[in-house]
Amino acid sequence: MSSYEWEVIAVGAMVALACALPGTFLVLRKLSMMSDAITHTVLLGIVIGFFAVGSLSSPLLIAGATAVGLLTVYLVEVLKRSRRVAEDAAIGLVFPLLFSVAVVLVSRYAGDVHLDVDAVLLGEIAFAPQERFVVSAFDLGPRSLWVMGMIAAAGAAFIATFFKELKLATFDAGLAEALGFRPGALNLALMALVSVTAVGAFDAVGSILVVALMIGPPAAALLLTNRLGVMLALSVVIGIVSAPVGYLGARSIDASIAGAMAVTIGLAFLASFLFAPSRGLVAIARRHARQRWEFAQQMLAAHLFNHDGTPQQAVESHVGHIEKMLGWPPSFRSRVIGKAAQRGLLQESSGYLTLTDEGRDFARKTLVH
Repeated sequence: MSSYEWEVIAVGAMVALACALPGTFLVLRKLSMMSDAITHTVLLGIVIGFFAVGSLSSPLLIAGATAVGLLTVYLVEVLKRSRRVAEDAAIGLVFPLLFSVAVVLVSRYAGDVHLDVDAVLLGEIAFAPQERFVVSAFDLGPRSLWVMGMIAAAGAAFIATFFKELKLATFDAGLAEALGFRPGALNLALMALVSVTAVGAFDAVGSILVVALMIGPPAAALLLTNRLGVMLALSVVIGIVSAPVGYLGARSIDASIAGAMAVTIGLAFLASFLFAPSRGLVAIARRHARQRWEFAQQMLAAHLFNHDGTPQQAVESHVGHIEKMLGWPPSFRSRVIGKAAQRGLLQESSGYLTLTDEGRDFARKTLVH
């Protein structure tokens, strides 16, 4: 691949790194909708900042967008605390309002400026390397790579500095407040980081891929581990890997690079959703199947144990009677008896079942529990 292609991949990987760090805490706090809202409403801050300074490259645009991101969080919190609307409804009210105001301002007053809704939403990462970071005639690479690198470094520093506080506030905000921490302030700082990350990534990838990178990798990682540190690492790895894989996929079928990266993230989540060791659908299905056979063997052992040594034992231990008594189809009954015999719980002779000593112990434990 050419150096230009590697730069495209590097920008995508750096955006993924920057997004995965705050995104992990958003997923854990069940604030995925909030990330979607912020990545759209910050457009209003960009528009206002552009009208104020008349330039799309001014750092004031980031400040304005961050302010609007925090305003989004504040308005949602105000509506939620009023107890008249739920959080998702509050987001559904604030998000369209602020984003629609931005769209109206762009269409009405910035029609001849390279600031359109399609560019903000969809972006085009293939053009990111064209905007260079030049210092004293030295070309240091794509500007987006440096911007997102600084944002990723700031995010990593924030999380490393307040890791224990963020962990406590995420899993038990009440305890964090009782211990003297300020979960509200941490939440605002986290949302400010989300806003800055969204603004920095807008120009390169658009808000749709930002949402995919911020939510997809952490959601996949959450299915793979229960440890926060490991989840952060997995989120970063999944996000970064999606950049080269998505690019190669887009190049092979001549498709949108950002779209292919988003699809790659979706496939990574699907793989975790299906094949995660303990939380994947396949693992859950296997666990349910094991539990089904285990419960059936417990029922059979308990039935035989309750009639062991009684006058009814000859009748109650007959295979045909058990099939009728427990309402099991013949095929299911045969498999249960076979599995129990393999475990050494019972023996079958001439159609009659007898518990072994191990089977009696198993039945006792079943009845006790």
